[in-house]
Amino acid sequence: MNGKPLRAWAQIDLTALRSNVSALKAKAPTAAFMAVVKADAYGHGMLPCAKAAVEAGATWLGTATPEEALALRKAGLTARTLCWLWTPGGPWRDCVEADIDVTVSGLWALREVTAAAEEAGRTARVQLKIDAGLGRNGAQPEQWPELTAEARAAEVAGLIKVTGVWAHFSCADEPGHPSIERELTVFRQALAVAEAAGLEPEVRHIANSPGTLTLPEAHFDLVRPGVAMYGISPVPQIGSPAEFGLRPVMTVAGRLASVKRVPGGHGVSYGHQYVTPGETTLALVPLGYADGVPRHASGTGPVLVAGKWRTVAGRVAMDQFVVDLGGDAAEPGDEAVLFGPGDGGEPTAEDWARACGTIAYEIVTRIGGRVPRVYVGDTGGRTRSDDDGAACPRA
Repeated sequence: MNGKPLRAWAQIDLTALRSNVSALKAKAPTAAFMAVVKADAYGHGMLPCAKAAVEAGATWLGTATPEEALALRKAGLTARTLCWLWTPGGPWRDCVEADIDVTVSGLWALREVTAAAEEAGRTARVQLKIDAGLGRNGAQPEQWPELTAEARAAEVAGLIKVTGVWAHFSCADEPGHPSIERELTVFRQALAVAEAAGLEPEVRHIANSPGTLTLPEAHFDLVRPGVAMYGISPVPQIGSPAEFGLRPVMTVAGRLASVKRVPGGHGVSYGHQYVTPGETTLALVPLGYADGVPRHASGTGPVLVAGKWRTVAGRVAMDQFVVDLGGDAAEPGDEAVLFGPGDGGEPTAEDWARACGTIAYEIVTRIGGRVPRVYVGDTGGRTRSDDDGAACPRA
């Protein structure tokens, strides 16, 4: 790397990610482990994170879209891979030929993948999804007997192999919520119906991140940690990442673009929602909502600058926001840390979530493509960046 300084960056600690995988595997020692890497690995970078997770013992990868799953195959990742968000006319044949497990939530999808398998001359790997109560994808319980019967007929014909039956919790992040036991009951009933139809799935699974951490009775054959793998607690009301043995993987920071003294009564950013109470120093952080900084953080978002927590002063703009340093000094080029693990005094993604009235999942996932990812802790001991030639002071 040539040391070119970055305007801003997201440092991704792959050592932390591998450690998180190990910690989560220990929570479900009898279940296989699916590393969920959808949405560009929750904003962390799908390919580096998928590779690190497999290195740490993940035997499955999970994506939402078939395009994400196909990108994993194109990059040379051969781990078992499941994708689940399909629309009619999707790339069924491509996935069949790439040995990707595809999710079927209704008869239309079963018929499309069966036709694709026939065209490809290969047996499709199919996982059937039951809507246990979430109300999104998945077959309704009254549709389930017909779906499983038709799937079994396609299996007998050699067109598909039903490799899994699965569901997704609606409120597993609220331990004790009455829906949890109801949905487990629906799932167990669905498994019994599938068995009665003659299906013998390799894996049965329902546990997401909170299910992995708090519901051992839901582990079945496979668990699907998503956000927890990236070091974010899915149940912050129950425990912090550290209390679950996890470490946040992403740190987002930037270099101050401007530092200047202004008089009292000076308006700051659009609408002058913040006006300086007296003579002060304003610092400009070159990150905005185009980079994924929530506009809802206006007046609330925490930032570590010059050794102290500051709060976004005024509105977050498209490319930048301001913090009021009071009587403290800083220089252009100094580091401003939006969030990270927290052990350097910086805010965490959970702090930002609270400030914005959202969840930490959204905070990390929305960090945009203008913010280069800088990877540390890869197995070769090198620092890698997706912004070729760029350097980060934390790397």
